[in-house]
Amino acid sequence: MKLRYTRHQVPRGARADGEAHDKLVLAKRVSVLRATYQIRLLAFRAMQERRKLVIMVPEHCVIHPTLRQLVKEVPKTISFERRA
Repeated sequence: MKLRYTRHQVPRGARADGEAHDKLVLAKRVSVLRATYQIRLLAFRAMQERRKLVIMVPEHCVIHPTLRQLVKEVPKTISFERRA
């Protein structure tokens, strides 16, 4: 997994919506979900802390190919939970 930096080469931070001892939870209410910088940072953090990143999305949400590729890179780190 490649970590991106800002213009001045300083990594930014991201916070999860919820945390448990074994997972980070991120809730998104979007129709299309891409591999955003926030998701990449949280996935990196989850890997470092040996946790799982659970992304909660609506049932109709489409997972963009960029995010599918990220999930292929770290398959045991990112999972999705679909909600109504």
